Amino acid sequence: MKEENPRFSIVDRIKSFKYAFNGLKIFFLKDHNGRIHFFAAVVAIGLSIYLKLSSLEWIALLSVISAVFVAEIINTSIENLADVVSPDYHPKIKIVKDLAAAAVLVCAFLALGVGGIIFIPKLFF
Repeated sequence: MKEENPRFSIVDRIKSFKYAFNGLKIFFLKDHNGRIHFFAAVVAIGLSIYLKLSSLEWIALLSVISAVFVAEIINTSIENLADVVSPDYHPKIKIVKDLAAAAVLVCAFLALGVGGIIFIPKLFF
């Protein structure tokens, strides 16, 4: 049986970072959507540097970029888990996958909205 209150271990904390960075590596190297979001983030950040955004604009931009990455990572995790649980088509698994994808879509729309509010006036007015 697992100990209820294991002692704090710096080694275990370092290992947890290793696992997290490995997850990011997997996401950005193997997930097609992850690479698309990364490219969009690089373009947005490059444009932000060029346009010299204010601190609050940077906070908004980096927040929505992070939200899109988090949503996509969770979506990818759910899809991978669902494929293990039910390799064949199952209508309930489809619903789970569609809902996870919808979360990414909502975050992407939010990111587009924030990007539009920040960039359109700076580029066209």
